[in-house]
Amino acid sequence: MQVITPESEKFLRRYLNNASPTGFESSGQRLWLQYLEPYIDAWQLDNYGTAYGIINPGQDFKVVIEGHADEISWFVNYITDDGFIHVIRNGGSDHVIAPSMRVFVHLRNGKKVEGVFGWPAIHTRTDKDANTTPALDNITIDIGAKDKEEVQKLGIHVGCVVTFQDEFTILNDRYYCGRALDNRIGGFCVAEVARLLKENKDKLPFTLYVVNSVQEEVGLRGAEMVAETIKPNLAIVTDVTHDTHTPMINMKKHGDVRAGNGPSVTYAPAVHNRLLDMIIETAEKNKIPFQREAASRYTGTDTDAFAYSGGGVPSALISLPLRYMHTTVEMAHKDDVNNLIRLIYELLKKIKKDHDFRYFSKL
Repeated sequence: MQVITPESEKFLRRYLNNASPTGFESSGQRLWLQYLEPYIDAWQLDNYGTAYGIINPGQDFKVVIEGHADEISWFVNYITDDGFIHVIRNGGSDHVIAPSMRVFVHLRNGKKVEGVFGWPAIHTRTDKDANTTPALDNITIDIGAKDKEEVQKLGIHVGCVVTFQDEFTILNDRYYCGRALDNRIGGFCVAEVARLLKENKDKLPFTLYVVNSVQEEVGLRGAEMVAETIKPNLAIVTDVTHDTHTPMINMKKHGDVRAGNGPSVTYAPAVHNRLLDMIIETAEKNKIPFQREAASRYTGTDTDAFAYSGGGVPSALISLPLRYMHTTVEMAHKDDVNNLIRLIYELLKKIKKDHDFRYFSKL
């Protein structure tokens, strides 16, 4: 069953190509809400930018389906007298991939200045410099300015956000590829679930919140805030996980997950066992392929924020296998995206009003 449409894919391209760095997600949230609006009854935006659509409002039982909207990036931290720009991380940005990458420096007025992460030529890295590798203190951005004064005249200052320029492509008609699939692809998936519910005229016995949280990459902050606002009874979170079949990944450490073999469900302390069982039963009944993985102490995703909010919210994580996470060439298999959407959609139809997820109610 193919659920992604050509129009959906056009939105995904536009959404991924738009920069949405941690703490500065508003332009992406506007795009997301504009796409989602025909499929929901109402929408809200909180003070820090987490956006959510509401379906069947006013019910006592509240269910969240969620992805996060932010992408890793950089902050301008220091400008040399010669006009070179030093940066610090905004989220888990990888300094190793930075050299020779093209970037945008984002200005307060919404405009962008183009630049590159420069790197000394191989001919100059000799003798004691032969083994020099990229580090946070030696990567710099060059915008072609002659000095610090020219950089500042362009509107660049300490605190400006920097994102990579790389845009969305499709490889071999099989993989979505680009920067920031982590995790705007999750926001796309929950929006597609809302579309399916609307187009199929499904009536849910609870209020559904379709959530796109901010600031996940710096500690699940948006999810922490919105969990306190919504106070859901149930949370189904989607994020990305590692395709461990790519080179140089230790499967004994990171598990056995392969892109194309279906979304992955996680076993972890924060994941509610009865909800997880329901997800697996739904997948099996609807012949949706899925994989399994385990997380030791925490999932590292917004699942943890929802699970431990309030008095405890039954929560589960359904992940999309991703190649080359936190690079500009993140890759997700189209079949996995399709099946993740299907799994959440079918799962919602199994949840009853006032569903009791306690492990037992009598002795």
